Amino acid sequence: MYQIHPSKRLKELFEHRPYQGANPLHAKFLFIGLDANYAESIEQQLIFSQIIEYHQDGVLFWQKYGIHHPFLLPNYKGDGKRFHQNFGKIGFSTANANDISFIELLHLPTFGRNLLSLKDLSHTHLNFLYQAMFRGNAKYIFITPTILALMRKIEIFNALKKPISTDFPLKTLYQDEHRTVFQHLHFSNYGKFQQQMTVEAKAIFDLTVE
Repeated sequence: MYQIHPSKRLKELFEHRPYQGANPLHAKFLFIGLDANYAESIEQQLIFSQIIEYHQDGVLFWQKYGIHHPFLLPNYKGDGKRFHQNFGKIGFSTANANDISFIELLHLPTFGRNLLSLKDLSHTHLNFLYQAMFRGNAKYIFITPTILALMRKIEIFNALKKPISTDFPLKTLYQDEHRTVFQHLHFSNYGKFQQQMTVEAKAIFDLTVE
């Protein structure tokens, strides 16, 4: 079950654009998450206007502010900051803004701690996600173990049932002539996982020159 965010404006934005950054059908790098989580009080924070800007056009936001996500702005208070700080260590720049998309399994914004189950998910949104992964322009797709466990219970993602390789540092879950799906650590990890995350970040960045 999940806690849907109380912000009417945020929910309206997700109804029109259930993703963050570039359009996932057009992006080269696709990062799949569970749910888009925000501080419950986000509307009262000084950066809410920038949150709105970001969801209206994530590519333009990156190019305007020089950061890929508003959670990296100094005035943001709440969950998600570590995730985007670690993502930033990959080394993507504004030149990559059109190539990067974040899309979650859940189609709505949330707050607090959430534990998703299959009944929480929208079939329409999952079909959109499938199109982005297997019919869009995505060349490199990234999934964490927790997300993979849930996706393997969804029939349309049967291609992810068995990994193709356990190559270090990124396990290959699926590959065809157009795309590769990798498993990686969640960007919110820290401590004992930091070394592995650093190695994975370099491996992801190296894909930009392929």
